[in-house]
Amino acid sequence: MSSGRTEDITVQVTYDGQQHELRTYSNEYRSLMMLIYDRIYIEGFGECLGMGKCGTCVIEITEKKQNPTAYERNGDANLLRAGRQNKNICLSCQLMIDEQLDGLTVRILI
Repeated sequence: MSSGRTEDITVQVTYDGQQHELRTYSNEYRSLMMLIYDRIYIEGFGECLGMGKCGTCVIEITEKKQNPTAYERNGDANLLRAGRQNKNICLSCQLMIDEQLDGLTVRILI
């Protein structure tokens, strides 16, 4: 069980051939996109700052221990419009920072 402010959530992020281990705690950021945006500078990533409108925070989930908690927003429509229909591809702004995210491994697709 989470103790609040301890770093108990670890996400592995691959971008441009480099692996980044991001540690956080529940609700430190409002979404995975904001965590990535803050910790790894990626030009053009997360341009709408998490509103699910721009499609610039596309990730592929390559490994997970459990299903991440997702916001109910318009992210799926943006993915369809971009021709990305794989069930492992999503907008990182749609994934909440909570215990369900621990152990997630993703690859940034922009």
